[in-house]
Amino acid sequence: MIFQPAILSLLVGSISISLMLAYSAFDGVRILRKWNIQSGSELQLSLERKTYLISTIMTYAFGFQLVSLFLFIYTADHLNPLFVGAMCAAGSLNANEWGYPAIVIKVINFLLAGLWLIVNYTDSRAYDYPLIKKKYGFLLLITPSILAETFLQSNYFFGLKPDIITSCCGTLFTTEAQGITSTVIAFPRIPVEIAFYSGMALTLFLGGYYCLKGKAGYLFSLASLLTFFVSLIAFISLFCLYFYELPTHHCPFCILQKEYGYIGYPVYVTSLGGVVSGAGVGVLMPFRKIISLGGILPSVQRRLAILALICYALLTGIFSYQMIFSNLKL
Repeated sequence: MIFQPAILSLLVGSISISLMLAYSAFDGVRILRKWNIQSGSELQLSLERKTYLISTIMTYAFGFQLVSLFLFIYTADHLNPLFVGAMCAAGSLNANEWGYPAIVIKVINFLLAGLWLIVNYTDSRAYDYPLIKKKYGFLLLITPSILAETFLQSNYFFGLKPDIITSCCGTLFTTEAQGITSTVIAFPRIPVEIAFYSGMALTLFLGGYYCLKGKAGYLFSLASLLTFFVSLIAFISLFCLYFYELPTHHCPFCILQKEYGYIGYPVYVTSLGGVVSGAGVGVLMPFRKIISLGGILPSVQRRLAILALICYALLTGIFSYQMIFSNLKL
């Protein structure tokens, strides 16, 4: 099982990223301590060459980190025929105690990697690298989380046994199940629907206002984060029912399969793209007074806001279309 190409790709990629981060974190400490753009010393020149190398390495590493989340979900979904009781990724992830912690931390690292790439891109546009210490400090904070992901993912894949009997999504995502999923599923329909559309409307309004006026960036970023979590809750508790056309099927993974047109992937791409882009606007807000970023930052933030608006508008359209034209009427 471990020699399947997708699993090998995830394991090799995760270990490689961890090694790259360890190398980059070591040099990152030196940059945080010794960096001085005003100096012409040999040490400063060496650090400047290092930062070019590290930025290139981490751009590719975090680029793979973004893709690896979807590869992990795809792999887990296609492993389900190997386990008795599994019908989708929900059962595969439940095959041992490492599966669900692994996917949770991969989502967290997707957000962190996306934000680091935004900061790095912005910093590289300025002539004096004004965010150099900020982004390497951020890199040091991300490193333990990436290492934890490598540990959890490796334990998950190495712990998979073909003779395991696991639970199907019909058991895991019900009001009788233990944990937070039963609470989410039990939320009443009308309040969830109101919360989703109200939050999305507010986010789209704030994003449009920011694009036009360049104001309320922090509010838009916060609204984007909150809307992401509300969207996840609304999807599991309400909207997925319209895709399955079953009033009791709350699985967030069956929607990734062929019989549902793989529509789950656009749902996840738009929700994650929206939150990373929207949060990126807020992450960059404290640096608007830096002189060398004066002609760069507003343009970058505006493009991020537009991307977030597009992603969230598409997500709303997907949910609304399915709710209107589904054969299920709640």
